[in-house]
Amino acid sequence: MQLQRERERERAMKFGKRLKRQIDESLPEWRDKFLCYKDLKKLVKLISAPQPSSKAEAEFICLLNSEIDKFNDFFVDQEEEFIIRQMELQERIKRVAATSAAAEYGRIGTEMVNLHGEMVLLVNYSSINYTGLAKILKKYDKRTGGLLRLPVIEKVLEQPFFTTDLISKLVKECESTMDSMFPAAAPAAQEEAVMMVEQRVFRNAVAALVTMRELRRGSSTYGHFSLPPLTMPDADLLHSLQLPSPIPIL
Repeated sequence: MQLQRERERERAMKFGKRLKRQIDESLPEWRDKFLCYKDLKKLVKLISAPQPSSKAEAEFICLLNSEIDKFNDFFVDQEEEFIIRQMELQERIKRVAATSAAAEYGRIGTEMVNLHGEMVLLVNYSSINYTGLAKILKKYDKRTGGLLRLPVIEKVLEQPFFTTDLISKLVKECESTMDSMFPAAAPAAQEEAVMMVEQRVFRNAVAALVTMRELRRGSSTYGHFSLPPLTMPDADLLHSLQLPSPIPIL
């Protein structure tokens, strides 16, 4: 029993470190959009103290609902922005195709690669925040004897931020566009696309893929609260991030 508790404590610490790492490696403008895991954890400690705090209980529920609303607002806003950006890029590709402007092809390719990386980051955003919610709710139930995890998770499974079908479809469409674009571009344009692509987006997208893989391999069993499998294999995702020439990860 003691060994099991130590292992659970170690896993919780690992997730806290993983979440912090993911936030640090995310885009700066995204960093305040992730789960306030530490704040929720502190409230659980107050609730489960020898003299429980009813105020802490109310604050925990309030913060929990506020976090879910935050995830939804951010996720939907980003998804809508990505749809618009992808449509605009598709229109630019059609216009450039008639002129065979290699330089413009390179610029569009750069923007397309950046867009793809950001969309992968959004898929990871959904995964890591869901995992954080499931873990803090498990901690709450275990320490308080409550049964909050099941009803909250059932609610979360219906939330916009957890529904990644559309964003995964956009990722696939973006990959198809890139596959068709780069062979059609002149070698000089290909090189320009590689040199101009934002290193932070590429680097963070790769880090996000590693995190998604770790989250899904963190347990040897699959249960009701487990993350669903990726809609595309890790290998395919990593392959989709490959450009005509390798990009150094700084």
